[in-house]
Amino acid sequence: MLAVLSRLKPEMTLPKTPSFRLEGRRAIVTGAGRGIGVALASALAEAGAAVTLVARSRYEIDTIARAIEADGGQAEAVMLDISDLEAVTGFFANSAAFDILVNNAGTNRPMPMLNVCEPDYDTVLDLNLKSTFFVTQACVKQMIEAGIKGSLIHVSSQMGHVGGPDRSLYCASKWAVEGMSKAFALDLASLGIRSNTIAPTFIETPMTQPFFENAEFKARVLAKIQLGRIGTPEDLMGAVIFLASDASALVTGTSLVVDGGWTAE
Repeated sequence: MLAVLSRLKPEMTLPKTPSFRLEGRRAIVTGAGRGIGVALASALAEAGAAVTLVARSRYEIDTIARAIEADGGQAEAVMLDISDLEAVTGFFANSAAFDILVNNAGTNRPMPMLNVCEPDYDTVLDLNLKSTFFVTQACVKQMIEAGIKGSLIHVSSQMGHVGGPDRSLYCASKWAVEGMSKAFALDLASLGIRSNTIAPTFIETPMTQPFFENAEFKARVLAKIQLGRIGTPEDLMGAVIFLASDASALVTGTSLVVDGGWTAE
């Protein structure tokens, strides 16, 4: 019977999965000195990208760059305060173009909205939104000049899709990042430059660890995460590789929500 079928039908050519590999591409990760940034930089390097790690602390990123190189990857450390827009402009003006940008640097000041003062507002919104905007703008100018069809990846949050108590500043910044990324996608689609966000749930990092020492707070968080556990930086590594690679070539203007089911309810 198989012989008969083979005579009746031509040999079928199966489709091939687009590559998740990143050899020959340059990636830059802001806020790469700890937590999520370390995981995202490591993932990109493991997939073959040459990674530039950016943070304000030289010691942290030097240590991470050496660890990536010891693991067979390519990495360099650049000490840069991305809230210093003049320094950002100078860095990109003197750097080779990047294929992949990961905007990971960010901060949070949890408090009731009635307690927020102007310095709190400026600290969160300036780093999470303003710096992200102008880092992206500088990087995109390079991409366009070099003719690169790049990938912009902004680390947002599930709080860019919902609200949360004591999170008015953080939600404001992350909802803005979500909208900004969609607008970037529309502005840049004709140039082949894609813009997307990764929106994690609570991830256990040095920044969030003190929150989880409060048993009541941790219980409230776990009650919302349908998969029943706090996220880890490793949970985001596959997401960044997907959005950086050819596997997501038709994906732009969207958010990859890695929240354990928080926003499904």
